[in-house]
Amino acid sequence: MNTTCLNIKYDGEPCYNIYFRPDFGDLAGLFKKDLNKDYDNICIVTDSNVARLYLAEVVSIFKGICENVCSFSFEAGEASKNLDTVSMLYEHLIHRKFTRNSLLVALGGGVVGDLTGFAASTFLRGIDFIQMPTTLLSQVDSSVGGKTGVDFNHYKNMVGAFYMPKMVYMNLGTLSSLDDNNFACGMGEVIKSALIADKDFYNWLKENYSKLSAKDFDALAYAVYSCCRIKGHVVEIDPKEKGIRAYLNFGHTLGHAIEKLCNFGIGHGQCVALGMVCASFLSKKLGNISNEEYEDIIGCMKLYNLPVSVSELNRDEILYTSKSDKKMIGTKIKFTILKAIGEADSYVDFTDADLIEAIDQVLD
Repeated sequence: MNTTCLNIKYDGEPCYNIYFRPDFGDLAGLFKKDLNKDYDNICIVTDSNVARLYLAEVVSIFKGICENVCSFSFEAGEASKNLDTVSMLYEHLIHRKFTRNSLLVALGGGVVGDLTGFAASTFLRGIDFIQMPTTLLSQVDSSVGGKTGVDFNHYKNMVGAFYMPKMVYMNLGTLSSLDDNNFACGMGEVIKSALIADKDFYNWLKENYSKLSAKDFDALAYAVYSCCRIKGHVVEIDPKEKGIRAYLNFGHTLGHAIEKLCNFGIGHGQCVALGMVCASFLSKKLGNISNEEYEDIIGCMKLYNLPVSVSELNRDEILYTSKSDKKMIGTKIKFTILKAIGEADSYVDFTDADLIEAIDQVLD
């Protein structure tokens, strides 16, 4: 299996490549090969944390490709993922005379990638962009599949567009700079990918937690590649979430509600983990998984230091907030459950009482 490159298809045709690399060493060469285009301007979009670590190196690389290279940095964190930041980026690009023949580069985690992709999709009705994710969460999830967007009035990802990058370049070496909290955040999405699509990968995660926790390069490369393969396959079949792409939302409906009520004080991956506990409980309630499998899922979360309970939240508020989710069908939540470990399904007939019972599983 080639774990150094993965091609993502859109409408059945090759769309872009994902590269898995130990550093930025061949970025320039792969960029020229894949994009094969002379851009008049390139802007590296990043946040205050990533800028300190990698911006100078990446700007230097792109200055060897294009004469006009600039950067735009905003304050790190979910609080910056809004239309105000996008507006400031638009002004930056207009001031520097960006055109439809210009390029944006998203250098950072999920907030940077989502915001940059959305800006690229709307500036001058659409310009090219590439993804250079630097966190585990963004490498295994948000940089793949073409979902872009920003939060609006504290509603997560409420404004956005489906817009594919021209290339995704993953320097897995950047994961060595992640703190334990951000690493655990990414592992929430890794476990989700395994639970919905690959039981063997799920078992591998349990068997290799010591290597992954130690950030062993080969183990990380296999985990990131596996998640991208799973998501790439789903996106190829259902690029605009009209069917099975909703399976990727396992744990997200109640997870997003918890995330909002915590005012984004708990990381996205941690909130997804809490949502997965709820969704796994409902899967057990339907008879799709056994109690032993449910407890095993909780044990896997704990292996990777993910929370399985949360304090000081109100069950009714979580339920109410979940009903502002984008994936509502009428008055019902389109809920992703497990048909079995390694296989997902959708269910829309949970009652409020069912959901409250599930929410109670994660409340201290």
